[in-house]
Amino acid sequence: MTDREQQILAILRQDPMIPQQDLADRLGISRSAVAGHIMNLTRKGEIQGKGYILAPERYAVVIGGANMDLCGRADNPLVSGDSNPGQLTCSAGGVGRNIADNLGRLGSGVQFIGALGDDSWGEQLKQACREAGVGVEHCLTVGGATTCSYLSIHDPDGEMQLALNDMSLIECLNADQLAKREGVLNRASALVVDANLGASALDYLFHCHGDKPILVDPVSTVKASRLAPYLSKIHTLKPNRLEAELLSGRPLNRLEDLPDVARSLHDQGVSRLLISLGSEGAYSSSESGSRLIPASATQVNNVTGAGDALMAGLAHGHLNQWQWDHSVDFALGAARLALAAEKTINSTMSEQSVTRLLEEAK
Repeated sequence: MTDREQQILAILRQDPMIPQQDLADRLGISRSAVAGHIMNLTRKGEIQGKGYILAPERYAVVIGGANMDLCGRADNPLVSGDSNPGQLTCSAGGVGRNIADNLGRLGSGVQFIGALGDDSWGEQLKQACREAGVGVEHCLTVGGATTCSYLSIHDPDGEMQLALNDMSLIECLNADQLAKREGVLNRASALVVDANLGASALDYLFHCHGDKPILVDPVSTVKASRLAPYLSKIHTLKPNRLEAELLSGRPLNRLEDLPDVARSLHDQGVSRLLISLGSEGAYSSSESGSRLIPASATQVNNVTGAGDALMAGLAHGHLNQWQWDHSVDFALGAARLALAAEKTINSTMSEQSVTRLLEEAK
């Protein structure tokens, strides 16, 4: 959808009966131009009848981890057991929260559901979401609790060498709490889930909302095993090499093993699959086919947020009803944009920025 079409839809949501000439005057364009945009929006299904009956707004609900990211990057090669000079930063983080943040910056409608403490960190996380256009009114705030935190140590090249996480608060976001938020979940066009969630929450989401497209980030090999009972209900899965190997039950030692791994996951019910292969690129697979996508050279400043941007790109493509291959290419572009940022979230993330990056790479 073009910027102009988005402007027109925003006005129509406020005044569905506005005459075309008034619409043209507000936008500073001709009435014929407005008529052309209205026709295009009707063809795209955004306008569904006379009097500008609009299609329900599509949005995703992201359910998962939210924490403060404490990140250290060494100036020199790390020396174990010693104090290393470097730079320390503190920023909003968490897999689910980062996905929601990127998705909001890309221009999609998004609500985030996470567990927060009633402390200053919790308020900082909410404010960071709001600034990215992410709704947080459905988050769970736990009185007297400390908001989750994640500490990562990186070498001078930006590669993570060690991490510690304090994520126990997310266990409070259980089936009972999610059931209280059933309304926003029912109206969503898609759910995006990270495997930081406990067994109770995952069981509720997949059994009570499994009729919706559910996009899943396994997070880590330790947590990926939680997803094994629900593979038949996963629409889109974004694992890395080790997570794909674990969930498929197939070895993934060589690139030649990828089709067998993908076939196993598809046989278990996963519709769409994007396996991150690090320096070897990514492997995309769906009912329409598969392809190995080589890695593109880019400046790597912080690898922590690339996977979150990748998932956000896939979710953005799904909400916009793009073809799978287009969604994959866009998502990989979003990951590249994230890689170039000093912080976990690239403040310049937008659909336009990703599109420009992809066009420059052609």
